[in-house]
Amino acid sequence: MIAFLDTNILIYAQGTGTRSEVARQTILSGGVISVQVLNEFASVLRRKFGFEWDAIAEAIADVRTALDPVRSVGIETHTKAVSLARSHGFGFYDALIIASALEAGCDLLLSEDLQAGRRIESLTILNPFR
Repeated sequence: MIAFLDTNILIYAQGTGTRSEVARQTILSGGVISVQVLNEFASVLRRKFGFEWDAIAEAIADVRTALDPVRSVGIETHTKAVSLARSHGFGFYDALIIASALEAGCDLLLSEDLQAGRRIESLTILNPFR
C-alpha cells in the first residue's frame, strides 16, 4: 500500500506527545507528499510556530529524506482537483491533495482533516490518530 501524507502529519511530527509520535512513525514508514504539502508545512511552521528559516529548511530536509521524491503539482493535478471539488464538495486545497494522491497511485490518504473511511476512486482516507 502506498500512502499520501497530508500536511497535518508533518506538523504533528514537530511536537511532543502521542500524536507527535504517531506522526513521526507514519513519516518513517514512508509515503508520498506533494510540493503543496511542503508549501503548507513551511507556511505553518513560520506563521503559527515562529520557526526561523534555517529550522524550517532542516525540517523540510528531514521529511524529504524520509519520504518518496516530492510530487509536483501541474495543470493536470489542478484540473483533477477542480473536478473533485465540484463532484464531491471538497474545498479546493483538500481536492488538490486528493488529486495529487490519486495521480501518484496512492491507496491511502493519511489525514486528520478529511472524512476517515471515505473512498474517492481508488483512494481511501484514513486518520492515523484514531
